[in-house]
Amino acid sequence: MKVAVIMGSQSDWPVMKDAVDFLRDVGVEVDVRIVSAHRTPEGMAEFARMAETRGYGVIIAGAGGAAHLPGMTAAYTTVPVVGVPVPSRHLQGLDSLLSIVQMPSGVPVATVAIGQAKNAAILAAEILALSDSDLRQRLHQYRDIMKQEVLATDQALDRSES
Repeated sequence: MKVAVIMGSQSDWPVMKDAVDFLRDVGVEVDVRIVSAHRTPEGMAEFARMAETRGYGVIIAGAGGAAHLPGMTAAYTTVPVVGVPVPSRHLQGLDSLLSIVQMPSGVPVATVAIGQAKNAAILAAEILALSDSDLRQRLHQYRDIMKQEVLATDQALDRSES
């Protein structure tokens, strides 16, 4: 299974790149696409309709402003969609967050914090790991690395105060 990382425009890439980098680091195949719910709605619908056939296990959709991409994608597929609210110039992504989390009953979109595409990638990898023990092991290793980094930082702080 692979993950699609989609975004409404090239300007979303600086945020969405974190998702792509993480997924590649843990060995998940990633397809990256620009798919606009507003400027290419037919293409977005076709992409979502074909997601399962193309082998996507999860779709990560980043969107700013009105942030219709995650919800509209979810409306056309049963592949899980994780929305990433992309910070906007005027409302710093609060508008995007509120748009994504207000999906109607029956068309869910998982949503991460504003600008946290890496968290979307971790969630996507955890979903795929339910049926991939090798990926599950790599995620355990990632968690162990995070733990060791925190412990090392804690020990360094403790020694600096002595």
